[in-house]
Amino acid sequence: MLDATLHDLIDPRTTSHFYLDGRWVPAAGPERVRVINPANERPLADVALGSAAEVDRAVQAARAAFSDWSGRTPAARARLLERLHGLLTQRSEIFAQVISREMGAPLAAARALQVPLALEHLRVAREVALNYAFERSEGTLRIRREAIGVCALITPWNWPLYQITAKVAPALAAGCTVVLKPSELAPLSALLFAQAVHDAGIPGGVFNLINGDGPTVGAALAEHPEVDMISITGSNRAGVQVARAAAATVKRVTQELGGKSPNLLLPDADLETAVAKGVLAAFRNSGQSCSAPTRMLVPQAQLAEVERLAAATVASLVVGDPPAPATTHGPLANGAQFARVQELIESGLAEGARLICGGPGRPEDQPVGFYARPTVFSAVTTDMRIAQEEIFGPVLCLLPYGFVEEAIAIANDSRYGLSAHVQGRDPDQVAAVAARLRAGQVHLNYPAWNPCAPFGGYKGSGNGREYGVHGLEEYLETKAILGH
Repeated sequence: MLDATLHDLIDPRTTSHFYLDGRWVPAAGPERVRVINPANERPLADVALGSAAEVDRAVQAARAAFSDWSGRTPAARARLLERLHGLLTQRSEIFAQVISREMGAPLAAARALQVPLALEHLRVAREVALNYAFERSEGTLRIRREAIGVCALITPWNWPLYQITAKVAPALAAGCTVVLKPSELAPLSALLFAQAVHDAGIPGGVFNLINGDGPTVGAALAEHPEVDMISITGSNRAGVQVARAAAATVKRVTQELGGKSPNLLLPDADLETAVAKGVLAAFRNSGQSCSAPTRMLVPQAQLAEVERLAAATVASLVVGDPPAPATTHGPLANGAQFARVQELIESGLAEGARLICGGPGRPEDQPVGFYARPTVFSAVTTDMRIAQEEIFGPVLCLLPYGFVEEAIAIANDSRYGLSAHVQGRDPDQVAAVAARLRAGQVHLNYPAWNPCAPFGGYKGSGNGREYGVHGLEEYLETKAILGH
């Protein structure tokens, strides 16, 4: 079953098929998952779920294709990535329409962010493959960087295409073959991606797609002895389960997991700019980004002004139907996430945080759909759940501090360490504070997104890095040849 609004965008047959060894193969079993449009809570599609046997078939196809694919020159692989990039560019509007429907992104945001940023990963991977030194000499020592092998890639629902290209592009550029398991909650853009891979002429078995849930397909991939590496973006719980399942076969595991990123406003920060941009950064993609700076650390003396500026920025947001041109924020991506966000908003109220705007429930003009009210809490302390747990929704916490040393301690008081922000006028002080933050990325005064900047976390935010050269190297082994 496929919603009528999608019939012109996606082949309805693919929802009951998997892409294996270069062709669409009917799912063997009857298991299906219903994909829900979060804007109206109506069914979009029933998508087949795979089994361990189908995972094995996909892995064997990837294993059979590995020798030829890894043996091709980087330039040959780059040419196919360029062709794939061209096809996705041509189909960008189709992808934007599907992403908007399956996970609720405003159509304008899908067009401006979800799809273009995904395309950047393909472009960068191609360029890295063309310029990377896969071999180099150090006297009589020869160093070779070789593709690790068959890679299982597990991607989430919040940036569905973006997360796929962030993993698939460098893996293919490195010479690996892959089995992709996209989120079963937003799998439709992945089906479109698989068709583009096919149309680009990438050889059979190099890329394979199995839809499925974590306990079945995810576990089968993590445990499979013929999978050499598994890369997962998801929750900490899922990351731990994958690592445990993978341990018995000693495969490489990279994890991009949760975050609770601080945004430290130094006493000399330009509040008019820093607060407005900070609210928008925290609420980008309706707050459903692991790197969202959802803890804003504010000098105590400036807290009242920050509250005023934050409330004014929230008042300018338009929560509404994703296709509407005026909409800045759509619904949360699914019912489970909506329920979690509501639970944590109620927790903030119960623990004594001061509600500045928003709060529990849907906006008054949105009685249907998984719409959350953009919410700002102030007077938040580090022992509150909303200061420690990843909410993954449009909820910002204002945490006051007395002096900069205290602010640094608050920023680092988290089990996460994915990203951090620092705002201030003195570049030397900004840089000095950044050096002391335990995070994989630190953004100074809201710089532009950089697709080559390594992305990954400290502590509970995972291990390994994605994007650019560092992302490519995660898919490579190092071989030393002595006496060359």
